[in-house]
Amino acid sequence: MAVLDQLTSQQAIELENKYGAHNYHPLPVVLTRGEGVYVWDVDGKKYYDFLSAYSAVNQGHCHPKIVNALVNQSQNLTLTSRAFYNDVLGKYEKYACEYFGFDKLLPMNTGAEAVETALKLCRKWAYEVKGIDENAAEIIVCKNNFHGRTTTIISFSNDPVARKHFGPFTNGFIKIDYNNLEALETALKNNPNVAGFLVEPIQGEAGVYVPDDGYLAKAKKLCEAHNVLFIADEVQTGIARTGKLLAVDYENVKADILILGKAISGGVYPVSAVLANDNIMNVIKPGNHGSTFGGNPLAAAVAMAALEVIKDEQLAENAYKLGNLFRSELQKYIDTSNIVKLVRGKGLLNSILINDDEESDTAWNICLALRDNGLLAKPTHGNIIRFAPPLVMTEEQLLDCVSIIIKTLKQFDS
Repeated sequence: MAVLDQLTSQQAIELENKYGAHNYHPLPVVLTRGEGVYVWDVDGKKYYDFLSAYSAVNQGHCHPKIVNALVNQSQNLTLTSRAFYNDVLGKYEKYACEYFGFDKLLPMNTGAEAVETALKLCRKWAYEVKGIDENAAEIIVCKNNFHGRTTTIISFSNDPVARKHFGPFTNGFIKIDYNNLEALETALKNNPNVAGFLVEPIQGEAGVYVPDDGYLAKAKKLCEAHNVLFIADEVQTGIARTGKLLAVDYENVKADILILGKAISGGVYPVSAVLANDNIMNVIKPGNHGSTFGGNPLAAAVAMAALEVIKDEQLAENAYKLGNLFRSELQKYIDTSNIVKLVRGKGLLNSILINDDEESDTAWNICLALRDNGLLAKPTHGNIIRFAPPLVMTEEQLLDCVSIIIKTLKQFDS
């Protein structure tokens, strides 16, 4: 077939299966177009997108302001590497630092890269500022975390699928239970070599696990008391997803190191960032860290437009309002349901827990039925379905989606 021939769904799937590595298990739907909260498959069927590319498309698919920034900048200059200055990066760094309230930004491309950057930054600070002996620094992480799939990151994962046959692993991490302040305090008290605490404000991949109120604020105070950096991974929870600009804003927590990705570009281009104040970021010197594409002018232009959309269209406020509506409407059904145990989340990052074990295929089958009914979502951890639509959704659209979800769940209720 010619490269530009229109593919059928089956042809597209067969091509990926034959020529692509099998590192994902996609829902069997082949998408060709997106706009706002909707996507269309190759047969022209329209769906509500209730995953938002794992919260990268918070501003909606192909937002015209972001796409225009991409097109306009791509016609002038796309990449210089950091061997030279360009006339867009500084503007973006200033805009983002003022937007989030930090002194400096280190630009990267992907969420996993940003996490790796934060880990390096934390360790260098530990040796040069805190005074920990070389190669002795440790970073506390939480069980059931998801920070990416690089070798270092899976070293502190407890997901056997992510870890098996990928060792040997990187040392220097202490794993504790999430949402457990006593475990954090014990780890801090018993080890003077702790440099940082890396945490997701809500554990997304674990099933949208929301910690107790006050957990983040108390964890930050414990870190301050022990001169340990509080590192917030807001790659998925940030950029208005949870109903605040950042999920830590619910508890008025200011991270020492903030990790951003995904929706910082509106899903239009790979952009990630690590932000910190001068007392931390100034330990990074030329040659310590970098990326050929990190901070390229195309990424900088796209990110500024994406952040402007969040503010101009009040998407955090919309996510907060619609999230409350979504959970309350679903709860009415759950109160009478046998198939769903609970709904949980913040803003428009939510999940439902299916009344079945993790090894069952019930959640997968429900997602297939949702697809057939015009809504796309995906299970996580077997019996949990994550719901995260674009934040540009209207109340009318949300209620339509709730009716689709309830109608579909009733097909499985006994």
